[in-house]
Amino acid sequence: MNSALQHITNTSLDGYLRLECSARPDGTPFLSKQDFRVPVHIGKGHIDHGVMVLNIANPTAGFFDGDCVNIDVTVRSGARLCLSTPAASRVYPTRSGKPARVKQRFTVRENARLEWNPEPFIPHAGACYHQSTSIHLETGASLLFLDWIAPGRTAMGEAFLYQNLRWELDLHLAGHLVARERYNLRPDNDSLEALRLRFPAAHYLSVFAAGDFADPWPDDALDALNGERVYLGHGTLEGGVRVIRALCADSVAARLLAASLRKLLHESAGLVPPGLGRIP
Repeated sequence: MNSALQHITNTSLDGYLRLECSARPDGTPFLSKQDFRVPVHIGKGHIDHGVMVLNIANPTAGFFDGDCVNIDVTVRSGARLCLSTPAASRVYPTRSGKPARVKQRFTVRENARLEWNPEPFIPHAGACYHQSTSIHLETGASLLFLDWIAPGRTAMGEAFLYQNLRWELDLHLAGHLVARERYNLRPDNDSLEALRLRFPAAHYLSVFAAGDFADPWPDDALDALNGERVYLGHGTLEGGVRVIRALCADSVAARLLAASLRKLLHESAGLVPPGLGRIP
């Protein structure tokens, strides 16, 4: 069999992304390593306000049962990297009962900066998906990490009709575990009760901030984002890491909130948000 096709079975794909961003002597970031395989593809990066901006895409329709993706990203000392996606990530109904799996590891070295700002994750009815994320920050590293989980294809009446959504995240600062999250969401038990309590088809936004993005912290401005369509809270973790959690009434409210949070946290840090390279 052609070695390039060995990662493809009759039902699934086995892909990966290995990425490193380094800084030249003058501070200009560049990709010092890039290696990927379907269902992962990266676009052509560009530099905006001293930050390397890169879009990660899935050239297939989305994730299917049995698909497996491993992502390993390292931002070297002094480098600035912003990762985004050009479109929503989708996971389709499982046919075999197997989940699609994504394992992510992000390492941010001393005095480096990483922003992770993807489009929403949309699980279709009957989908099964497991995601595991490990973030490792060295002393002096800066992080702005956003997750946006949609309830499903609400226009098709599919709010919270996925089979199983397992979402795991560990965040380490200077070798110490400062945050651990485990979500195991299923429509056949009470695991979705908190999401449905405020809004029947709630979009969930989660943000971790550290380093430049966490000090100073705009407490009052964040509190002011609460309203009839947004329910938001925030707090402090060990080492000055900050966390934001929000429920939004629908995708419009979620998109407006995500944009507001990004602008607010950059401005508080005295930074200009780099363009994400998406089509408006």
